[in-house]
Amino acid sequence: MRFEKIRINNFRNISSATVDVNAEDIVLTGENAQGKTNFLEAIYTLCYASSFKTNNLKEAIKHGEDGFYIEATFLNEYDERQYISLSYDGNKRTINLDGKKVTDRKELIYNFPCIVFCHEDIDFLKGEPETRRKFFDQMMSLSNPSFLDTIRLYKNVLAKRNAAIKMNDPSLMGLYDERLAKYGLEIMNEREEAIKKFNNVFPIIFSNVSNGKDDLYIQYQKSWNNMDNVEEIVSYLSESKERDLKMMTTTSGIHRDRFVVKDSMGSFNQSGSTGQLRLCSLIFRIVESLLFEEATGKKPILLFDDVLLELDSTKRSLFLKEIDSYDQAFFTFLPNEIYFDKHHKKPICYNVKDGKYYL
Repeated sequence: MRFEKIRINNFRNISSATVDVNAEDIVLTGENAQGKTNFLEAIYTLCYASSFKTNNLKEAIKHGEDGFYIEATFLNEYDERQYISLSYDGNKRTINLDGKKVTDRKELIYNFPCIVFCHEDIDFLKGEPETRRKFFDQMMSLSNPSFLDTIRLYKNVLAKRNAAIKMNDPSLMGLYDERLAKYGLEIMNEREEAIKKFNNVFPIIFSNVSNGKDDLYIQYQKSWNNMDNVEEIVSYLSESKERDLKMMTTTSGIHRDRFVVKDSMGSFNQSGSTGQLRLCSLIFRIVESLLFEEATGKKPILLFDDVLLELDSTKRSLFLKEIDSYDQAFFTFLPNEIYFDKHHKKPICYNVKDGKYYL
Protein backbone atom coordinates (compact mmCIF):
# COMPACT_ATOMS: atom_id res chain seq x y z
CA MET A 1 0.00 0.00 0.00
CA ARG A 2 1.20 3.51 -0.78
CA PHE A 3 -0.40 6.93 -0.38
CA GLU A 4 -0.42 9.07 -3.53
CA LYS A 5 -1.85 12.36 -2.34
CA ILE A 6 -2.91 13.60 1.09
CA ARG A 7 -5.16 16.57 1.82
CA ILE A 8 -5.39 18.05 5.33
CA ASN A 9 -7.62 20.82 6.68
CA ASN A 10 -7.52 22.41 10.15
CA PHE A 11 -5.36 19.71 11.74
CA ARG A 12 -2.98 21.20 14.35
CA ASN A 13 -1.22 24.11 12.60
CA ILE A 14 -2.15 22.88 9.11
CA SER A 15 -4.91 25.15 7.78
CA SER A 16 -5.01 23.63 4.32
CA ALA A 17 -2.49 21.44 2.53
CA THR A 18 -2.59 19.09 -0.43
CA VAL A 19 0.65 17.13 -0.68
CA ASP A 20 1.87 14.75 -3.38
CA VAL A 21 3.47 11.77 -1.64
CA ASN A 22 3.62 9.26 -4.50
CA ALA A 23 7.07 7.88 -3.70
CA GLU A 24 8.63 5.19 -1.56
CA ASP A 25 10.40 7.72 0.69
CA ILE A 26 9.13 11.16 1.69
CA VAL A 27 11.35 13.51 3.69
CA LEU A 28 10.00 16.49 5.63
CA THR A 29 12.61 19.04 6.72
CA GLY A 30 12.23 22.18 8.77
CA GLU A 31 12.78 23.78 12.13
CA ASN A 32 10.90 22.52 15.16
CA ALA A 33 7.19 23.35 15.59
CA GLN A 34 6.58 23.99 11.88
CA GLY A 35 4.33 21.03 11.10
CA LYS A 36 6.54 18.01 10.37
CA THR A 37 5.22 15.84 13.19
CA ASN A 38 1.70 17.17 12.59
CA PHE A 39 1.82 15.74 9.08
CA LEU A 40 2.86 12.32 10.38
CA GLU A 41 0.16 12.50 13.05
CA ALA A 42 -2.44 13.26 10.37
CA ILE A 43 -1.38 10.18 8.39
CA TYR A 44 -1.55 8.00 11.49
CA THR A 45 -4.96 9.43 12.39
CA LEU A 46 -6.23 8.65 8.89
CA CYS A 47 -4.97 5.06 9.21
CA TYR A 48 -6.37 4.33 12.67
CA ALA A 49 -8.86 7.12 13.47
CA SER A 50 -6.76 7.84 16.55
CA SER A 51 -3.59 9.78 17.28
CA PHE A 52 -0.19 8.70 18.58
CA LYS A 53 0.18 12.10 20.28
CA THR A 54 -3.05 12.39 22.26
CA ASN A 55 -6.05 10.37 23.42
CA ASN A 56 -8.29 13.39 22.86
CA LEU A 57 -8.74 14.24 19.18
CA LYS A 58 -10.12 17.65 20.11
CA GLU A 59 -6.53 18.66 20.83
CA ALA A 60 -5.67 18.06 17.16
CA ILE A 61 -8.22 20.60 15.87
CA LYS A 62 -6.60 23.84 14.70
CA HIS A 63 -7.17 26.63 17.21
CA GLY A 64 -10.36 28.53 16.47
CA GLU A 65 -11.85 25.84 14.24
CA ASP A 66 -14.68 23.37 14.92
CA GLY A 67 -13.14 20.23 13.47
CA PHE A 68 -10.60 18.77 11.03
CA TYR A 69 -10.68 16.81 7.78
CA ILE A 70 -8.12 14.43 6.26
CA GLU A 71 -8.41 12.58 2.96
CA ALA A 72 -6.10 10.61 0.71
CA THR A 73 -5.85 8.60 -2.46
CA PHE A 74 -3.76 5.45 -2.22
CA LEU A 75 -2.73 2.38 -4.14
CA ASN A 76 -3.72 -0.86 -2.45
CA GLU A 77 -1.69 -4.09 -2.51
CA TYR A 78 -3.03 -4.85 -5.99
CA ASP A 79 -2.06 -1.37 -7.31
CA GLU A 80 -5.71 -0.36 -7.44
CA ARG A 81 -6.45 3.28 -6.61
CA GLN A 82 -8.71 3.86 -3.61
CA TYR A 83 -9.91 6.78 -1.52
CA ILE A 84 -10.25 7.28 2.23
CA SER A 85 -11.42 10.26 4.28
CA LEU A 86 -11.85 11.07 7.95
CA SER A 87 -13.72 14.03 9.38
CA TYR A 88 -13.99 14.98 13.04
CA ASP A 89 -16.40 17.65 14.26
CA GLY A 90 -15.21 17.79 17.86
CA ASN A 91 -17.48 14.96 18.96
CA LYS A 92 -17.84 12.38 16.22
CA ARG A 93 -15.47 10.73 13.76
CA THR A 94 -16.78 9.88 10.30
CA ILE A 95 -14.66 7.57 8.17
CA ASN A 96 -15.37 6.75 4.53
CA LEU A 97 -13.55 4.21 2.38
CA ASP A 98 -14.40 4.49 -1.31
CA GLY A 99 -17.63 6.25 -0.37
CA LYS A 100 -18.73 3.63 2.16
CA LYS A 101 -18.90 4.45 5.84
CA VAL A 102 -16.54 2.51 8.10
CA THR A 103 -18.39 1.57 11.28
CA ASP A 104 -15.67 -0.30 13.17
CA ARG A 105 -12.11 0.97 13.42
CA LYS A 106 -10.97 -2.65 13.29
CA GLU A 107 -11.58 -2.44 9.53
CA LEU A 108 -8.77 0.12 9.31
CA ILE A 109 -6.13 -1.69 11.35
CA TYR A 110 -5.50 -4.57 8.95
CA ASN A 111 -6.02 -2.58 5.74
CA PHE A 112 -3.91 0.45 6.70
CA PRO A 113 -0.85 -0.96 8.48
CA CYS A 114 1.00 2.04 9.79
CA ILE A 115 3.87 1.95 12.30
CA VAL A 116 5.22 5.10 13.92
CA PHE A 117 8.70 5.48 15.41
CA CYS A 118 8.68 8.32 17.95
CA HIS A 119 10.56 9.62 21.01
CA GLU A 120 7.91 8.31 23.40
CA ASP A 121 8.82 4.76 22.37
CA ILE A 122 11.65 4.79 24.91
CA ASP A 123 8.89 4.12 27.47
CA PHE A 124 8.93 0.54 26.15
CA LEU A 125 12.07 0.29 28.27
CA LYS A 126 11.72 2.97 30.93
CA GLY A 127 7.95 3.16 31.32
CA GLU A 128 5.36 1.25 33.31
CA PRO A 129 4.50 -2.42 32.56
CA GLU A 130 1.24 -1.26 30.97
CA THR A 131 3.23 0.46 28.19
CA ARG A 132 4.87 -2.80 27.12
CA ARG A 133 1.59 -4.72 27.39
CA LYS A 134 -0.03 -2.15 25.14
CA PHE A 135 2.80 -2.37 22.60
CA PHE A 136 2.67 -6.15 22.29
CA ASP A 137 -1.14 -6.24 22.17
CA GLN A 138 -1.17 -3.60 19.44
CA MET A 139 1.57 -5.41 17.54
CA MET A 140 -0.44 -8.63 17.62
CA SER A 141 -3.72 -6.90 16.72
CA LEU A 142 -2.10 -5.31 13.66
CA SER A 143 -1.75 -8.68 11.93
CA ASN A 144 -4.56 -10.57 13.70
CA PRO A 145 -7.92 -8.74 13.97
CA SER A 146 -9.42 -11.68 15.91
CA PHE A 147 -6.89 -11.07 18.68
CA LEU A 148 -8.24 -7.52 18.97
CA ASP A 149 -11.75 -8.99 19.34
CA THR A 150 -10.59 -11.22 22.20
CA ILE A 151 -8.90 -8.28 23.94
CA ARG A 152 -12.13 -6.31 23.69
CA LEU A 153 -14.15 -9.21 25.11
CA TYR A 154 -11.72 -9.66 28.00
CA LYS A 155 -11.78 -5.96 28.89
CA ASN A 156 -15.57 -5.94 28.79
CA VAL A 157 -15.85 -8.89 31.20
CA LEU A 158 -13.11 -7.44 33.42
CA ALA A 159 -15.01 -4.15 33.70
CA LYS A 160 -18.17 -6.01 34.75
CA ARG A 161 -16.28 -8.10 37.32
CA ASN A 162 -14.64 -4.99 38.77
CA ALA A 163 -18.06 -3.35 39.00
CA ALA A 164 -19.30 -6.38 40.97
CA ILE A 165 -16.28 -6.02 43.29
CA LYS A 166 -17.14 -2.39 43.94
CA MET A 167 -20.70 -3.51 44.75
CA ASN A 168 -19.18 -6.00 47.25
CA ASP A 169 -21.06 -8.84 45.59
CA PRO A 170 -18.96 -12.08 45.55
CA SER A 171 -21.72 -14.13 43.92
CA LEU A 172 -21.94 -11.69 41.02
CA MET A 173 -18.15 -11.77 40.68
CA GLY A 174 -18.30 -15.52 40.16
CA LEU A 175 -20.63 -15.15 37.19
CA TYR A 176 -17.79 -13.55 35.22
CA ASP A 177 -14.91 -15.82 36.24
CA GLU A 178 -15.31 -18.48 33.54
CA ARG A 179 -15.48 -15.99 30.68
CA LEU A 180 -12.59 -13.98 32.11
CA ALA A 181 -10.55 -17.20 32.31
CA LYS A 182 -11.54 -18.30 28.79
CA TYR A 183 -10.63 -15.03 27.07
CA GLY A 184 -7.58 -14.51 29.26
CA LEU A 185 -6.21 -17.98 28.48
CA GLU A 186 -6.60 -17.36 24.74
CA ILE A 187 -4.73 -14.06 25.05
CA MET A 188 -2.03 -15.62 27.23
CA ASN A 189 -1.38 -18.39 24.69
CA GLU A 190 -1.27 -15.88 21.82
CA ARG A 191 1.16 -13.70 23.74
CA GLU A 192 3.48 -16.65 24.40
CA GLU A 193 3.64 -17.48 20.69
CA ALA A 194 4.18 -13.83 19.75
CA ILE A 195 7.09 -13.47 22.19
CA LYS A 196 8.75 -16.59 20.79
CA LYS A 197 8.63 -15.05 17.30
CA PHE A 198 9.78 -11.68 18.63
CA ASN A 199 12.78 -13.22 20.39
CA ASN A 200 13.79 -15.05 17.22
CA VAL A 201 14.71 -11.77 15.51
CA PHE A 202 14.96 -9.09 18.22
CA PRO A 203 18.49 -9.85 19.51
CA ILE A 204 19.84 -10.39 15.99
CA ILE A 205 18.68 -6.99 14.72
CA PHE A 206 19.87 -5.22 17.86
CA SER A 207 23.29 -6.84 17.44
CA ASN A 208 23.45 -5.88 13.75
CA VAL A 209 22.83 -2.20 14.49
CA SER A 210 24.78 -1.93 17.75
CA ASN A 211 27.76 -3.94 16.41
CA GLY A 212 27.89 -6.33 19.31
CA LYS A 213 25.35 -7.02 22.00
CA ASP A 214 23.24 -10.06 21.09
CA ASP A 215 21.94 -11.35 24.43
CA LEU A 216 18.73 -9.31 24.65
CA TYR A 217 15.37 -11.04 24.93
CA ILE A 218 11.83 -10.46 26.18
CA GLN A 219 10.70 -12.42 29.21
CA TYR A 220 6.93 -12.90 29.41
CA GLN A 221 5.88 -13.02 33.06
CA LYS A 222 2.31 -14.33 33.36
CA SER A 223 -0.01 -13.36 36.19
CA TRP A 224 -1.70 -16.78 35.87
CA ASN A 225 1.61 -18.62 35.84
CA ASN A 226 1.56 -22.45 35.64
CA MET A 227 -2.17 -22.44 34.83
CA ASP A 228 -2.97 -23.92 31.45
CA ASN A 229 -6.72 -24.52 31.51
CA VAL A 230 -9.90 -22.61 32.30
CA GLU A 231 -10.77 -24.72 35.34
CA GLU A 232 -7.48 -23.94 37.11
CA ILE A 233 -7.89 -20.22 36.47
CA VAL A 234 -11.52 -20.18 37.65
CA SER A 235 -10.46 -21.96 40.84
CA TYR A 236 -7.69 -19.40 41.39
CA LEU A 237 -10.08 -16.49 40.83
CA SER A 238 -12.49 -18.00 43.34
CA GLU A 239 -9.73 -18.38 45.92
CA SER A 240 -8.67 -14.77 45.31
CA LYS A 241 -12.10 -13.19 45.91
CA GLU A 242 -11.30 -11.90 49.41
CA ARG A 243 -8.10 -10.29 48.18
CA ASP A 244 -9.90 -8.74 45.20
CA LEU A 245 -12.65 -7.35 47.47
CA LYS A 246 -10.03 -5.90 49.79
CA MET A 247 -8.08 -4.32 46.91
CA MET A 248 -11.31 -3.23 45.15
CA THR A 249 -10.15 -4.66 41.82
CA THR A 250 -9.34 -7.92 40.00
CA THR A 251 -5.79 -8.50 41.15
CA SER A 252 -4.83 -11.23 38.67
CA GLY A 253 -5.23 -11.80 34.97
CA ILE A 254 -3.63 -10.96 31.65
CA HIS A 255 -4.08 -7.25 32.46
CA ARG A 256 -1.37 -7.81 35.12
CA ASP A 257 1.10 -9.64 32.86
CA ARG A 258 4.59 -8.21 32.44
CA PHE A 259 6.99 -8.11 29.51
CA VAL A 260 10.53 -7.54 30.73
CA VAL A 261 13.51 -6.72 28.49
CA LYS A 262 16.49 -8.67 29.76
CA ASP A 263 20.11 -9.44 28.98
CA SER A 264 22.71 -11.60 30.66
CA MET A 265 23.01 -9.06 33.49
CA GLY A 266 19.28 -8.95 34.26
CA SER A 267 16.81 -6.17 33.54
CA PHE A 268 18.05 -4.16 30.56
CA ASN A 269 16.46 -0.91 31.69
CA GLN A 270 18.89 -1.04 34.61
CA SER A 271 22.04 -2.19 32.79
CA GLY A 272 21.61 -0.43 29.43
CA SER A 273 22.82 3.08 28.67
CA THR A 274 20.37 5.75 27.52
CA GLY A 275 21.62 5.32 23.95
CA GLN A 276 21.15 1.56 24.11
CA LEU A 277 17.64 1.94 25.52
CA ARG A 278 16.76 4.38 22.75
CA LEU A 279 18.11 2.02 20.10
CA CYS A 280 16.26 -0.89 21.70
CA SER A 281 12.96 0.99 21.45
CA LEU A 282 13.58 1.56 17.73
CA ILE A 283 14.31 -2.14 17.25
CA PHE A 284 10.93 -2.93 18.87
CA ARG A 285 9.28 -1.13 15.96
CA ILE A 286 11.44 -2.83 13.32
CA VAL A 287 10.50 -6.24 14.68
CA GLU A 288 6.84 -5.19 14.72
CA SER A 289 7.01 -4.35 11.02
CA LEU A 290 8.86 -7.57 10.14
CA LEU A 291 6.41 -9.78 12.04
CA PHE A 292 3.49 -7.99 10.42
CA GLU A 293 4.89 -8.74 6.96
CA GLU A 294 5.65 -12.34 7.94
CA ALA A 295 2.08 -12.89 9.17
CA THR A 296 0.20 -11.10 6.39
CA GLY A 297 2.45 -10.85 3.36
CA LYS A 298 1.82 -7.10 3.41
CA LYS A 299 4.36 -4.34 3.95
CA PRO A 300 3.54 -1.49 6.34
CA ILE A 301 3.82 2.26 6.03
CA LEU A 302 6.50 3.60 8.37
CA LEU A 303 6.56 7.02 10.07
CA PHE A 304 9.86 8.26 11.56
CA ASP A 305 9.36 11.26 13.80
CA ASP A 306 12.87 12.72 14.35
CA VAL A 307 14.08 9.44 15.90
CA LEU A 308 17.08 9.11 13.56
CA LEU A 309 18.56 12.31 14.99
CA GLU A 310 19.94 10.41 17.96
CA LEU A 311 21.84 7.83 15.90
CA ASP A 312 25.35 8.51 14.65
CA SER A 313 25.96 8.12 10.91
CA THR A 314 27.19 4.54 11.22
CA LYS A 315 24.26 3.33 13.31
CA ARG A 316 21.82 5.28 11.15
CA SER A 317 23.10 3.50 8.04
CA LEU A 318 22.93 0.10 9.76
CA PHE A 319 19.46 0.88 11.07
CA LEU A 320 18.15 1.85 7.64
CA LYS A 321 19.42 -1.43 6.19
CA GLU A 322 17.20 -3.26 8.67
CA ILE A 323 14.07 -1.40 7.51
CA ASP A 324 14.44 -1.79 3.76
CA SER A 325 11.21 -3.80 3.51
CA TYR A 326 8.28 -1.36 3.47
CA ASP A 327 5.80 0.07 1.00
CA GLN A 328 6.30 3.70 2.00
CA ALA A 329 8.17 5.66 4.65
CA PHE A 330 7.93 9.24 5.91
CA PHE A 331 10.92 10.83 7.65
CA THR A 332 11.29 14.12 9.51
CA PHE A 333 14.65 15.90 9.77
CA LEU A 334 16.02 19.25 10.81
CA PRO A 335 17.39 21.50 8.03
CA ASN A 336 20.76 20.66 6.45
CA GLU A 337 20.90 17.13 7.80
CA ILE A 338 22.29 14.30 5.69
CA TYR A 339 19.20 12.15 5.32
CA PHE A 340 20.56 8.90 3.92
CA ASP A 341 23.79 7.52 2.54
CA LYS A 342 24.52 7.72 -1.18
CA HIS A 343 23.08 4.26 -1.85
CA HIS A 344 19.59 5.12 -0.63
CA LYS A 345 16.75 5.70 -3.08
CA LYS A 346 16.07 9.35 -3.94
CA PRO A 347 13.12 10.63 -1.85
CA ILE A 348 10.56 13.37 -2.40
CA CYS A 349 11.69 16.21 -0.10
CA TYR A 350 9.48 18.92 1.35
CA ASN A 351 10.54 21.96 3.31
CA VAL A 352 8.00 22.60 6.06
CA LYS A 353 7.20 26.07 7.40
CA ASP A 354 4.10 27.26 9.30
CA GLY A 355 2.06 24.21 8.33
CA LYS A 356 2.85 24.53 4.62
CA TYR A 357 4.83 22.10 2.48
CA TYR A 358 7.20 23.30 -0.25
CA LEU A 359 9.11 21.22 -2.81
